[in-house]
Amino acid sequence: MDRTARAFWLRAPGEGEIRPVAVPAPGPDEVEVRTLYSGVSRGTETLVFRGGVPESQFAAMRAPFQDGEFPAPVKYGYLNVGVVEHGPPALLGRAVFCLYPHQTRYVVPAAAVTPIPDDVPPARAVLTGTVETAVNVLWDAAPLVGDRIAVVGGGMVGCSVAAVLARFPGVRVELVDVDPARAAVAKTLGVGFATPEQAAGECDLVVHASATEAGLARSLELLAVEGEVIEVSWYGDRRVSVPLGEFFHSRRLVVRSSQVGAVAPARRARRGFGDRLALALRLLADPAFDALITEESPFEDLPRLMPRLAGGEPSALCVRVTYPER
Repeated sequence: MDRTARAFWLRAPGEGEIRPVAVPAPGPDEVEVRTLYSGVSRGTETLVFRGGVPESQFAAMRAPFQDGEFPAPVKYGYLNVGVVEHGPPALLGRAVFCLYPHQTRYVVPAAAVTPIPDDVPPARAVLTGTVETAVNVLWDAAPLVGDRIAVVGGGMVGCSVAAVLARFPGVRVELVDVDPARAAVAKTLGVGFATPEQAAGECDLVVHASATEAGLARSLELLAVEGEVIEVSWYGDRRVSVPLGEFFHSRRLVVRSSQVGAVAPARRARRGFGDRLALALRLLADPAFDALITEESPFEDLPRLMPRLAGGEPSALCVRVTYPER
């Protein structure tokens, strides 16, 4: 059997290429996976693509199966869905999710893949890592019944948070984005929509996911007294200005970060990474999440796609990457 595959590598900041890579024979506790789909985690992957990871965060930003080092050359990514072609009988032939980069075929420990439930289409399961992030955000945020909540930033993470919040009883959820086209996505997810100027205030909780200085400032403005912003954005090497004057102190506001690299403290004693990932997959049984996948691109086009995404074009949410059958 041919023991080579093809993988997308960042050759230098702003320059990607498809490279041949060696695939080892799977051992007794390993699986060999043929990739069906991968997803581009637009915010993080475009930041990596432009070389925007600060040196102080090189270790923290490593993906589980990353090859190479920041800023480049590096093989990076973590939204991969494939089918197990060699491995333990319980996994053989199963569609699985893995935190693996964009590569046509790979070998990993069997414990590193999560079987996709029968009621979740593999094409939708590329969102698993993003929905897992949303789960962690809401474990951090701990919304209450009847809360007034804004999600500022209608990207992959913001929309995933809004989609999960739509299931909470009695809450007012509003997705806030500068792009009016996100209104259609919000409607499909079952939440309200507003531009930043139109957004409803007096929020108990705001989840900020726009990765912009203006979005963070508007998030603070939308809070009620003693409200809280959960900051999900990661700015990389960019500095942002936070308006801590004006009403920040008088309203006793809070800004708190949430990051998927660790299970939220509220659940850490009772839930592990596997539990969080399995929950994300159960949530993906809802077909409303299909609204987050707005473009498809063949694997071979990744070197041309990534510069477009890094430059802000197209305005897609999740780009699903498709792979050849063999």
